[in-house]
Amino acid sequence: MKKILTCLVLLLSVLLSAQTDSRIYDIIDAISASRIEKDINTLANFGTRHTLSDTLSNTRGIGAARRWIKSEFDNISRDCNNCLNVFYQKDMVTKGTNQRIVKDVMVVNVVAIQKGTKYPNRYIIMSGDIDSRVTDPNNYTSDAPGANDNASGMAGTIEAARILSKYTFENSIIYVGLSGEEQGLFGGKGLAGYAQKNNWDIIGVMNNDMIGNIKGVDGVIDNRSFRIFSEPVPPTETEKERKSRRFYGGEVDGISRQLARYVYKTTKLYMPEMNPMMIYRLDRFGRGGHHRPFNDVGFAGIRIMEAHENYTQQHQDIREENTIKYGDVVEHVNFEYAAKLTAVNAINLASIAWSPPPPSEVKIGGIVEPSTKLKWKKNNDPNCIGYKIYWRDTTSPTWDYSRFVGDINTFTLKGIVIDNFFFGISSVGKDGYESPVVFPSEVFRN
Repeated sequence: MKKILTCLVLLLSVLLSAQTDSRIYDIIDAISASRIEKDINTLANFGTRHTLSDTLSNTRGIGAARRWIKSEFDNISRDCNNCLNVFYQKDMVTKGTNQRIVKDVMVVNVVAIQKGTKYPNRYIIMSGDIDSRVTDPNNYTSDAPGANDNASGMAGTIEAARILSKYTFENSIIYVGLSGEEQGLFGGKGLAGYAQKNNWDIIGVMNNDMIGNIKGVDGVIDNRSFRIFSEPVPPTETEKERKSRRFYGGEVDGISRQLARYVYKTTKLYMPEMNPMMIYRLDRFGRGGHHRPFNDVGFAGIRIMEAHENYTQQHQDIREENTIKYGDVVEHVNFEYAAKLTAVNAINLASIAWSPPPPSEVKIGGIVEPSTKLKWKKNNDPNCIGYKIYWRDTTSPTWDYSRFVGDINTFTLKGIVIDNFFFGISSVGKDGYESPVVFPSEVFRN
């Protein structure tokens, strides 16, 4: 009887803790719109942050900008007893690599790593872009303040580091400013390669590119909606995996899509006033962002950004024509909105960093049966109290049904016909935090 009561209390704590953990609400409340405003102004005041711009000046150009970003990360680290490992990660890109590289350039990223206490080699990453541009992508001398694109994402990343550095996590968090985005996603390529070389276990990348505009070029004003872009399946999947997907499903269930669903779920739980929009697309039509280089090598990665873009304020020379003010200047940024999207990132970083590793080797069975069977390999984390099975209609974008099944490695959902749903499994920690859902990768018949 005592054992049953203990299990019931533990289960109740799991059901309640994810909704009542005051730390998440504290993180949301701590995000400062005024600090984000100050940082956006500082970045915009470097004049231009074009990848090919001045690197020697202390007041203008990308060199001054990245040194300031590093100094901010260093200051944050000092305030948390050196809890961040701050460094430059760089790669040389030679003239002629593409049409936007008109001279040799060192593409330099600014990286700050907050090591996890239990899984230091498992990383969840928040990124913003350092660089900016005007109409001509090769014009690296004209003013390109890049206030929204992408001082907003960079300022949000710095602010997330300020807040989350006050906490400790089981998994590691990386805050990074990526360079070379406008010239060909070179910063992301460099860091993704660095991650592979150093055998990083990347849980996912949350790329923030333009999180400060609420008035679209279509006239729509919306300070609550934001988009989450994610690719359906990794480009690195094998032919065997592709064939399995054709017969058993999973066309929209790759690791990046599961990360997008995680962000959606966490946001709706803790910030119900926000409207996360899952976009089933790698990025905007015909355009690219810095999560893509990570996707290219098989890492989970998503893009978080505003819902309504204003193209008169992106990649434009600063000017006024026919009463329209062109240019990406500070006056167009809504700092409260940028703070909201920064909070979205921060609570998802924290939730993932506090969660146990996911189950592995997830298998599914139930062909011509009235039930669905699942098997998986447990993660061996002593703080993992069990596993939760998720399922949804095959046409639903979100995991709509779930069942916590305890600390086991096989379970049968009786009466749930495998043909009519998609399934997945997450790990659940003692404090209620869950890993991203894992979609079954293999079918069994016994």
